[in-house]
Amino acid sequence: MSTVVGIIVEYNPLHNGHVLHYSRAKELTGAEYCVAILSGPFLQRGEPAILSKQARAEMALHMGVDLVIELPIHYAVQPAEWFAFGAVSLLEATGIVDYLCFGTESGSLHELLPLAKQLTQEDPIMQQELTHLLSTGMNYPTAYSAAASKLAHNLDQQEEIRQLLHQPNHSLALHYLIALERLGSPIIPLTIARESAAYHDTTPSHSNIASATSVRKMVSTDGVEAITPYIPSYTLEIMRREFSAGRGPVHWETFRQPLIHHLMTHTPEQLSLIHEVTEGLEYRVKKTLPILSQATVEELLHSLKTKRYTHTKLQRMLTHILLNHSKEEMSPKELAKGPGYLRILGFSKQGRQLLKRMKKTATLPTIMKPSVFTHHHLERDLQAAAAYANGYDQSDMRDMYRDYYESPIRW
Repeated sequence: MSTVVGIIVEYNPLHNGHVLHYSRAKELTGAEYCVAILSGPFLQRGEPAILSKQARAEMALHMGVDLVIELPIHYAVQPAEWFAFGAVSLLEATGIVDYLCFGTESGSLHELLPLAKQLTQEDPIMQQELTHLLSTGMNYPTAYSAAASKLAHNLDQQEEIRQLLHQPNHSLALHYLIALERLGSPIIPLTIARESAAYHDTTPSHSNIASATSVRKMVSTDGVEAITPYIPSYTLEIMRREFSAGRGPVHWETFRQPLIHHLMTHTPEQLSLIHEVTEGLEYRVKKTLPILSQATVEELLHSLKTKRYTHTKLQRMLTHILLNHSKEEMSPKELAKGPGYLRILGFSKQGRQLLKRMKKTATLPTIMKPSVFTHHHLERDLQAAAAYANGYDQSDMRDMYRDYYESPIRW
């Protein structure tokens, strides 16, 4: 049976560093096929994607990915724990994936594998420490890394783990490993060292590799042609096409007016029912109303920022307010049930062979068109896609409901 490697991606947009990761994943595993789990219109850090999910799926297929599956928004716009659980659950549900390959700062899982096994058991000491640190006003990512480090046997190891988990790729990798453990998955995890550009770099430090953050910054300041050295030619052509058609670049300011509408028309009590609006944030949000008429979304985020709440946490909160996602529908109890379907965004000729295999192996329904399937997560995916397309410079109803009109991309 042919070997399949899975990758979990956002491609916002797909750049040369992603091509390197894809190539190394195929080389490391010897895989003949690649399955990608791709976030939809809104991403893990709570920001809108620069391009539609269809455009980014097309980039993935150009690069060589054989099958692109959408990560439902219930998991796509979440902290690392649930983002990882949703994505890994989809790879597991295909029944065909042998390896999961992801990038880390160190290129090693030596420290993370035993830690993941411990954390899978939800150690009471760790949970107690986490609760204590959060009560002091520490933000969640910092508190989690500090609490998890307490599981180490000596102070040197504790400091090593704490520093390790401060790095974003290591933190996400840990949750991929925890998800594999919780699911009892036979998928084998492997990692590749991130090269030349760090996750948060805002300017390129290499001649042809830059982080997605710095690529997007260059697009916003200098236009799409400025990123030519850092992206494959097909990414450039797709971005040119989409931007010319008024379908990007999409960013937070695209949604400023509908976001203000939501903030203006919701009472604090109504806001408190929205996912990620926690610990009195609804009142802090309402206090910003006087500045909304002039402020950008970034300025709004800055005004909400405290030591307790990270920029990412606040971005996710605004996304959930924009899309009216309730605490109830995104509670841990609901998310723990896992995704309910495999939504296919695109596939290659080789990908057709994977889809044939999945008819026998998949443990979730494989969805080509939403019009023939009903699920409450899917309804939210379609709403998110419509809200996203409504922000285009030249949006129309067909853009907003293209999920209904268009079949998966066939490459």
